[in-house]
Amino acid sequence: MILYKTEEEVQLIRESAEILGRAHGEVAKLVKPGVKTKDLDKVADEFIHDHGGEPSFKGYNGFPAALCISENEQVVHGFPSGYELKDGDIISIDCGVFYKGFHSDSAYTYPVGEISPETMSLLKATKESLYKGIEQAKFGNRMGDVSYAIQKHVEDRGYTVVRELVGHGLGRSLHESPEVPNYGKRGRGPKLQDGLVIAIEPMVNLGSRNIVQENDGWTIRTRDRKPSAHYEHTVAVFKDRTEVLTTHKYIEEVFKL
Repeated sequence: MILYKTEEEVQLIRESAEILGRAHGEVAKLVKPGVKTKDLDKVADEFIHDHGGEPSFKGYNGFPAALCISENEQVVHGFPSGYELKDGDIISIDCGVFYKGFHSDSAYTYPVGEISPETMSLLKATKESLYKGIEQAKFGNRMGDVSYAIQKHVEDRGYTVVRELVGHGLGRSLHESPEVPNYGKRGRGPKLQDGLVIAIEPMVNLGSRNIVQENDGWTIRTRDRKPSAHYEHTVAVFKDRTEVLTTHKYIEEVFKL
């Protein structure tokens, strides 16, 4: 069942999303060669708690951290660890905040130092595809319109879409109906109605779309070990507009993007 949100509930998600955006900005300041990913997690965890929120992911089905940090060929759900970032890496940082009873969720893939032009093109196309999907997330459209827009943008550029993992509704729960696939057919799937709040999150691979799960039971990586990129926003659909509730502006202020 899809749980549509009132204006008042969306406002609480906005407030959660503002804490989340600022937490991402604090993490962004530290993304550079030589930094351990567990130190990034500590900064986010403390910032979220200091601002009255709770990290949505920490403890979720046993997940041990505030951030999912996925390096290079890891697609999503990687653990923060003693791994030291090095020049040429990319890392997807996915974070959620629970505040006043509601969750927000967003992700960004960072270049670490100088990365290859090939990998930078993957990041650019994946980020663009997120906004192509958001453009189609409007009242009266179907979920397939969102999914198709993402798929077409990345496949036209020679990349592949991960199919086993999808975006999702969210609100009082971190994961709610409906699912938001990153591939599909226009005009198919649930109709987008007033008060729908969804996390749109393309996961796009440089090589094949095939993935495997590591032995930790969480981390997903590409089968061919080629890089993967991941961007995410929480979005609200209203009759008269679509609003991106989360923000990457604090990240992009740091990275001068």
